[in-house]
Amino acid sequence: MRDRTDRGPTVTAAGRLATLADVAILAGVSKATASRVLSRPELVSPDTAARVLAAARKLGFVPNRAARQLARGRSGVVAVVVPTLDNAFFTPIIAGAQAAAGRADLQLTVAVHPLAEVGELVAFERLSHQVDGFIVVAPRGADDVVRLAIGHKPTVLVDREVTGASSVVADTATAFGALVSRFVEQGHERIAYLGGPDGSWQNRQRTAAVVAAAGGLAELTVLGPYPSTFEAGVRASADVLASGATAVVPYATAIGLGLMYVLRGDEHRGRSLTVSSERMVVDALGLVGVPAIDVDGEHLGRVAAERLIEAIASGGDAERSSLRLDVPVRWPVEP
Repeated sequence: MRDRTDRGPTVTAAGRLATLADVAILAGVSKATASRVLSRPELVSPDTAARVLAAARKLGFVPNRAARQLARGRSGVVAVVVPTLDNAFFTPIIAGAQAAAGRADLQLTVAVHPLAEVGELVAFERLSHQVDGFIVVAPRGADDVVRLAIGHKPTVLVDREVTGASSVVADTATAFGALVSRFVEQGHERIAYLGGPDGSWQNRQRTAAVVAAAGGLAELTVLGPYPSTFEAGVRASADVLASGATAVVPYATAIGLGLMYVLRGDEHRGRSLTVSSERMVVDALGLVGVPAIDVDGEHLGRVAAERLIEAIASGGDAERSSLRLDVPVRWPVEP
């Protein structure tokens, strides 16, 4: 065999690409040892690992990751399941999950399943035969439907808690409560909360938090439910203005942007109304005097993927609990 390290895989005298067995023979080790070096080098001596890796480089051998996963009874693929692709909130979650999956040598795929009704479970079960596990974002599905869906493979829920399931949640409810408390401290007597989609688990958490924070200290108007869209914010504007609120906490950034758009009209100029948003929007638009919630979606997706990888490695027996991640609130510097 000739050294073709810089020119791609070596073709053996028999006219085939180099195999793991060829690497083992050249390195003077067993095929099992060669395989161990290429998958778990920390389990063999440094000298042995060096010989095997040198042989692999010399032969231009590339491990067949798909075959290795299949030998373990796995596909090497994990899925992120989201209810829709219209909500930009899910994009960084997917990016964070993909980064973590890549580091674990796993392929990530994205599927859309709202899991809002039992009828969706057939398609979900079909997908479960093709992947090793799920990261599921299911804000609106009933607990029973979600439990049935996640029973097929190791699963980590994102921004949703179901008893007996592993989940990672951005603690936006506490952040929303902090927003209302601070508005009360600043002297706002009328506050409005623009609620999220009907049936949303996070919306129930956030609504409870803002109601508790207002606690009779301010008049709280809860409006909605609304879908997480710009149009919903535009539609909500009339009710917000009628409520007499001077501070507004929208469920989603898109809803708040729709409301802000209406308030920019000439007929509303001079009206004192503070609408909270997310840090990225506040910074990008240079909004002054606007409190910002900072949800790190990539971190959320990364942590969820790491939990899933651990669950897959343990055969699905990893700890099934909820991990809540803090969501900081940034307030404008007061003069």
